[in-house]
Amino acid sequence: MPRKVYLDDIPLAEAWQKLARALEEVGLWQPLGEEELPLTSALGRVTARPVYARVSSPHYHGSAMDGYAVRAVETATASDGAPVRLALGGGQTQAKYVDTGDPVPAWADAVIPIENVQIIEEGQATFIEIRSSVTPRQHVRLLGEDLVTTELVLPANHALRPVDLGAIAAGGHAAVWVRRKPRVAVIPTGTELVALGTPLKPGDILEYNSIVLAAQVEQWGGAATRWPIVPDDRPRLEAVVAEAAAGHDLVLLNAGSSAGAEDYSALVVQTLGQLLVHGIAVRPGHPVILGLLGKPGAARVPIIGVPGFPVSAAITGDLFVEPLLAKWLGRAPAAPPVLEAVMTRKVFSPPGDDEYVRVTVGEVGDRVVATPLSRGAGVITSLTRADGVALIPRQSEGLEAGDRIQVRLMRPADEIRRTIVAIGSHDLTLDLIAQFLAEKGARLSSANVGSQAGLVALRRREAHLAGSHLLDPETGDYNRSYVKKYLPDTPVTLVTLVGRQQGLLVRQGNPLDLRSLADLARPEVRFVNRQRGAGTRVLLDYELCNLGLAASAVRGYEYEEYTHLAVAAAVASGMADAGLGIAAAAQALELDFVPLFVERYDLVIPQVHYESPRLRPLLDLLHDERFRREVAALPGYDVQPMGTLVAL
Repeated sequence: MPRKVYLDDIPLAEAWQKLARALEEVGLWQPLGEEELPLTSALGRVTARPVYARVSSPHYHGSAMDGYAVRAVETATASDGAPVRLALGGGQTQAKYVDTGDPVPAWADAVIPIENVQIIEEGQATFIEIRSSVTPRQHVRLLGEDLVTTELVLPANHALRPVDLGAIAAGGHAAVWVRRKPRVAVIPTGTELVALGTPLKPGDILEYNSIVLAAQVEQWGGAATRWPIVPDDRPRLEAVVAEAAAGHDLVLLNAGSSAGAEDYSALVVQTLGQLLVHGIAVRPGHPVILGLLGKPGAARVPIIGVPGFPVSAAITGDLFVEPLLAKWLGRAPAAPPVLEAVMTRKVFSPPGDDEYVRVTVGEVGDRVVATPLSRGAGVITSLTRADGVALIPRQSEGLEAGDRIQVRLMRPADEIRRTIVAIGSHDLTLDLIAQFLAEKGARLSSANVGSQAGLVALRRREAHLAGSHLLDPETGDYNRSYVKKYLPDTPVTLVTLVGRQQGLLVRQGNPLDLRSLADLARPEVRFVNRQRGAGTRVLLDYELCNLGLAASAVRGYEYEEYTHLAVAAAVASGMADAGLGIAAAAQALELDFVPLFVERYDLVIPQVHYESPRLRPLLDLLHDERFRREVAALPGYDVQPMGTLVAL
């Protein structure tokens, strides 16, 4: 069979129409079926039939209080000045004691709470004395007050909550008919994949997409079955897919959906059934496959070829799996909350594709701002850090800073309102701050863009604070002159976070024997730099100037990374021999560290935010002994100046 070299790249809406039409033709564009479950097992399931009350609730007139059942008319004249006595028992019974929930005697029509009654005993007779009247039906739960026999309790296609289970039980049911869970097979493929816990060697890729996809299926109401990893072997893959289709309602085939030499997914679908779509105009998520397994006249099972990159896989789940499961479960597709935000940075997007951009979101002043995260399809952490997703339509070429966008939230809106937005220099203590704030019910969202870019973000009212360690070459001081330059009209408070060591990050044993920045000029040394505007880059340029070294003398000066950990990773992986960074980053990736400089890292906070309740938990942390101890335990950090205000 000739290889189909992919990818039609049809619009998302057209791809969905093709899938829906194909499923409708084979009778699969409808709820799958139903099953009866005991109420104790039905939480979260979707009702398949309407639920009607079998009994009234309550099914008798019951007391709503501990007290005395009476005839309301006999209490009408009771007052403080003229209390009324009612006989308890005997031939002239006028009151009877009842507990909450007890039946009210047929002759009574109201209940007097016990705390409003005084017991009087005269000889052999006992009375209650009351000083206020009650009205008919007062403190009485009437028959059918909650439900009346045959009344609708819940409609079909309703996701069951804990209170719903109580209402069904109150209507006399011990079980309920619910939609059958769609059975979904999740098959990871790829010779390069290895299972979690396997020792890794170069070229190995940990397989975890199936964990994400299966968890999505379970979250959306399906029942997922994860298959072991299937290598890139077409006959074996065909056999596994056919086996999965025999016992499942949907097959998710993860990876192999592109057009490489070992990408067999499209061919497998063609061989076992019908290929409907190969490639959609969506980023990330281009090489999606949609098809039907099985031949005409036989049972058909839909299959989705899910791209291998983690972000593409997760977004494919959102775009195709969730709506399909919703249809089979008889409920509406998920509709996450949406809010309008202002884009903080320009985002270029090639025309022709819908692009889903992951963003962090926060309220800064009277605006909601959205900051784009890494757009790589393989960066799963861009989803864990994201607060939401913004769509750049396929007719657009991107977004400008300041554009208003609609963000589909991935977190509750109240978390957004509690978020402190930090944009600026990267530092590991920010991760500790985020951890400690989470314990206090607050949240820190940080974007690592460099010190200068952080000050620019403050000027544009896009953040509550910025981390900065900008060295002034003329004064040797940190941050003050830059704050005055970038924020001349903004009242600002400068708070020292830490003093920290900067030095050379080198491989274990320092094989090139690097001792100073002067060694970077040696021709065999490959350097990895920080991005323009980062405080570490400013420090490097300042010290190179002092040494009389031109940037062009440093091999790799133009190779830029955005965080200390990314610099350390470049050295650890062998992409570079050295980088300038902090000691904690060297320790994190088991590198050696050559200390060279000590610098001051400050938090730059506009006064309006410094005085706001939102930042109080963070500022209090700077004086928290447990937090200070944990920061001090990181190599190369001095917490002595932490929390000190720097005069401007």
